[in-house]
Amino acid sequence: MTTQNRDIVYFYEPNVGNFHYGANHPMKPHRLTLTHNLVFSYGLHKKMKVYRPYHATSHDMCNFHHEEYINFIRRATGGTTNTNHDPFDTAGSKNCSSFNIGDDSPMFNGLYQFCSLTTGASLDGARKINNQQCDIAVNWSGGLHHAKKSEASGFCYVNDIVVAILELLRYHQRVLYVDIDIHHGDGVQDAFYLTDRVMTVSFHKYGNLFFPGTGDMYEIGQEAGKYFAVNVPLKDGMDDLSYKNIYQPVMKAVMDHYRPSAIVMQCGADSLAADRLGCFNMSNYGHGECVRYMLEFNVPLLVLGGGGYTMRNVARCWTYETSVLVKEEISNELPHNEYLLYFGPDYRSVIHSGTRCGTWPGAGRTRRRSSSRRRSATSCPTTSTCSTSAPTTGQSFT
Repeated sequence: MTTQNRDIVYFYEPNVGNFHYGANHPMKPHRLTLTHNLVFSYGLHKKMKVYRPYHATSHDMCNFHHEEYINFIRRATGGTTNTNHDPFDTAGSKNCSSFNIGDDSPMFNGLYQFCSLTTGASLDGARKINNQQCDIAVNWSGGLHHAKKSEASGFCYVNDIVVAILELLRYHQRVLYVDIDIHHGDGVQDAFYLTDRVMTVSFHKYGNLFFPGTGDMYEIGQEAGKYFAVNVPLKDGMDDLSYKNIYQPVMKAVMDHYRPSAIVMQCGADSLAADRLGCFNMSNYGHGECVRYMLEFNVPLLVLGGGGYTMRNVARCWTYETSVLVKEEISNELPHNEYLLYFGPDYRSVIHSGTRCGTWPGAGRTRRRSSSRRRSATSCPTTSTCSTSAPTTGQSFT
């Protein structure tokens, strides 16, 4: 395997960091502003084509989601960023409950616009890959992997990943999805559980009622999708070396067996040490090595964000991974930038290993599960069976 210089596009919408889940909510879109500021302060943008993303429409979102659900979000938040709009003027708490919108995934002003921006950037990246306008597309605002077909889940409302994969499937026979968030990528797995055109691979914490409670190694897909869902359940305290020793053999076996023509990678930063909700012990270098390894296969790559609840570490991680993508070494000393005080007292780019489990009240328990695990064949194209051979029952990726 060898790496080549490849065309990279980077999506960023300045307003995306201005949305607010609530004062005590662990999800902070402002982390995207910190990330973008660091990327530009290091000069990494000079090696990429930078775009303001397309704004996804209701029609785009309904390629996966139920129309009733998307229309509810649009009506409830006015479909704008109007900060004076009361989300409950047009939608009652009963409807919110039916779509699993509540404490974990709250209604907030501008929610529909936020979904439009995050989904539009992922969709735009998939289209540019399809049209051979780039080899790698980066959208750190995307990667919202828990959202289900007709309900919110785990801070996620619209599953930009599924929407982007459906777009890639228009041109690619096989798409690989890789998830290194500490939480299982349940929404993406459910969407493609019955098809062999998408293989989902998730490395995640599992057990002790950790959210979302799915991702057992025996969840392997059904019908045409049997053996095309790969789950690697992990325990607390995974460090760089332990993670690498599992990740690289698994991904080598997956690439050898599946031979995808496009890859979507979710790089949730809550698998880092000292994350507010996580309990792994990884540095940003170990996290970035997962990205670097996938580059070696020279397959078109859509790189997305995901979880990550210690803002300064999310920005450090995704900036470092941007440097990996553009093959540019960055100094450990952070450059002067508008948000430098966020990174004190060390003002360094490295995130040292050091286990500290999440401190948010919901970190150690399972948040409310979806009312049902929808695995509908209508959510993705399954009209043809891939020619690639699936691993047999006796073969293990782990």
